[in-house]
Amino acid sequence: MELILSLAIGILAGSGVWLLLRPRTFQVIMGLSLVSYAVNLFIFSMGRVTLGIPPVIDTDWTGDAAHYADPLPQALVLTAIVIAFATTALFLVVLLASRGFNGTDHVDGREPKK
Repeated sequence: MELILSLAIGILAGSGVWLLLRPRTFQVIMGLSLVSYAVNLFIFSMGRVTLGIPPVIDTDWTGDAAHYADPLPQALVLTAIVIAFATTALFLVVLLASRGFNGTDHVDGREPKK
């Protein structure tokens, strides 16, 4: 499970960085989204990748913290998802406004040479 999660984080981060380096605004926005997904998965994985562990305290078990899932990474990821959604929506509005003013979504305002 950890290998699959690590590969997913690496592929998302690598694809996101590659898209961030592209000249088109929409590709940059998609790159930012992919990098934010990779960071969310990374933060989420910090709470241990274990299955079948209750997230809240069970009165039948002892007070050992190893028996419980850590709720802090889950709360951080949930907050990051909301912030990323709002930021992406803002970037898309700026993209549409820029395209309306310049007639293109290229970063420097010119169409790339073919």
